[in-house]
Amino acid sequence: MDGPGARGNGGVRRRRPWPLVAPAVALVVVFFVLPYTNLLVMSFFTPARTRPYDPVLTLSNYTSVLTDSFQWWILWRTLKLGLLTTLFTLLLGYPLAYHLVRVSRRVKAILLVLLISPLLVGVVIRSFGWMALLADNGLINSLVRYGGLVPQGWKLMYNELGVLVGTVHVYLPFMVLSLSGTLETIPPDLVPAARSLGASKSRAFWRVVFPLSLPGVFAGCLLVFVLAVSSYVIPVLLGGFKVLTTPLLVVQTAIDVHNWPGAASQAMMLFAASLACIALWVKVMNRAMRGLSG
Repeated sequence: MDGPGARGNGGVRRRRPWPLVAPAVALVVVFFVLPYTNLLVMSFFTPARTRPYDPVLTLSNYTSVLTDSFQWWILWRTLKLGLLTTLFTLLLGYPLAYHLVRVSRRVKAILLVLLISPLLVGVVIRSFGWMALLADNGLINSLVRYGGLVPQGWKLMYNELGVLVGTVHVYLPFMVLSLSGTLETIPPDLVPAARSLGASKSRAFWRVVFPLSLPGVFAGCLLVFVLAVSSYVIPVLLGGFKVLTTPLLVVQTAIDVHNWPGAASQAMMLFAASLACIALWVKVMNRAMRGLSG
């Protein structure tokens, strides 16, 4: 009879995977499953004045959210900013990651330090730095006015452009690190081999390198999108409460209006929309990878 100490073929002891998996499972349960379960349950309760909610089930929170065109517009803006942030970080990060894995170790170490060092500074400090650059009297507009290019200057802050600049800057390292990890696994002699067979440099890249880097593209886009749609500090500082996103709306509903169930329903709406976008992205990438492998 097999027991805990049973041996498989060759006398190798079969070990149960639970001791290795348990810490990761506990982390997911504590920091993901329980908070979202709490939000989901709270979203069906009735708002109260003197406490977060009354434990009386109702669908009014979702009814008010789903029938409010303003909240749909805010959700669309949030997803749009997340998608644009993902697109621009991919366009900027791919060339940087491609160059990063093809330089010498010394240069690579310097570039990695320059890439990761902004992560040592908080998002608030980095946002204040962009405020000094993008403000009406900031460095960029001062140079533009001084050069006589645009006498009135540009409106670079307290709009979607300012928020987009901030999110792209903050989340670009995550994209580069995801891409570089995949690009490092691609043998460097594949491009010369393709060139020797008559392919141009660009054709060798698009037919050989880019398809093999799709797992990194998938992971980087997924990570950046999730971080961007849940961003709170950057829209507050660079948007100045003029660029209202769903995370800001959730905080206002919970803190200012003291409607915690309503805020929970708004958060679950963002969660569901993000899951739909992620599912679509997974389907597209799976189809692309199957097409390449086939």
